Amino acid sequence: MKRLLLVLLLALPATACERKAAVSTAPDRVPVVDGAGAATPASKTLAAVKARGVLRCGVNPGLAGFSHQDGAGRWTGFDVDFCRAMAAAVLGGPDRVAFVPLTNDQRIPALKAGQVDLLSRNTSWTFSRDAGQGLDFAGVSYYDGQGFLAPRDLDLQSAAELSGAKICVQSGSTSELNLRDWFKARDINWQPVLAPTLDRARADYEREVCDVLSADISALASARATMADQNAHVLLPDVISKEPLGPVVRQGDPGWTDVVRWTLNALILAEELGVTRTNADRLRKETTSPGARRLLGVEGGYGAMLGLDDAWAYRAIRAVGAYNEVFDRNLGKDSALKLERGQNALWSANPSGLLYAPPLR
Repeated sequence: MKRLLLVLLLALPATACERKAAVSTAPDRVPVVDGAGAATPASKTLAAVKARGVLRCGVNPGLAGFSHQDGAGRWTGFDVDFCRAMAAAVLGGPDRVAFVPLTNDQRIPALKAGQVDLLSRNTSWTFSRDAGQGLDFAGVSYYDGQGFLAPRDLDLQSAAELSGAKICVQSGSTSELNLRDWFKARDINWQPVLAPTLDRARADYEREVCDVLSADISALASARATMADQNAHVLLPDVISKEPLGPVVRQGDPGWTDVVRWTLNALILAEELGVTRTNADRLRKETTSPGARRLLGVEGGYGAMLGLDDAWAYRAIRAVGAYNEVFDRNLGKDSALKLERGQNALWSANPSGLLYAPPLR
């Protein structure tokens, strides 16, 4: 009997090792998860949006290229398209969204109070907003920086030449703080001309109340696009800050943050994989690319992890296109702004940018 027990005891570690080896050498398997087994807690915001049947999206009241209403009252722009992508992913159609115009002062209180489900407007990701104001930034949709717009006839080569200049800037904004830091660090005297809104600062600049206008470079390009003589104004080469812009949600609902984050990632991955608004239907039927098949919901069961069906990303892409299509249409070569991709090019582009999405797998 003792010899039998000894044999059994000696056999146990070998069996455990064999089982461990069987697990560790097994091929990767695509997880299939039903709604009840979602990896993140059920999202209250997602449930509310589905029950309401409309996504409430906070946007800028008027920023050409990003968020504005055309002559027919239809909202258009880079940030507006992301709202439509979200509505398509979550609710099945890009028109199931209510746009809520919010000023700088209104945007964060409105989001925290639940007046909107998502903020898709020019809002910089900063430490104090992320850690101190109960917000979550789901990702970076546009890498920006603060610059200067000046009259061409001043023949300025750099912001370092602005000693004694009057500079129009929105009061209480990150832009005002950045200016104070930048000029103080260089011991350059300047005179702020503060305005309650960016529109007012732009109007003051056009009325020559100040010498130069300072804001995010994208906002300056937007402002110049609306001026009577665009060629009379130039963007100085200086970039004095980092302004990562992206969709914002309330803290405390990680499931909703995941939905927003991965809808943004889906548009970026679509560009990487060559999936577009026009070829998505064909690729969904024909592609053999594993990444494209997962993105388009042909295989995988990934939608359930978000509380959605597997076609969520496909619908978002069909609604607005891949990231490059959204950029070109609103900000780039096919728009009035004619902005270069620059830092907003893909990490794999030549020249490369900062745009990078984690793998969908």
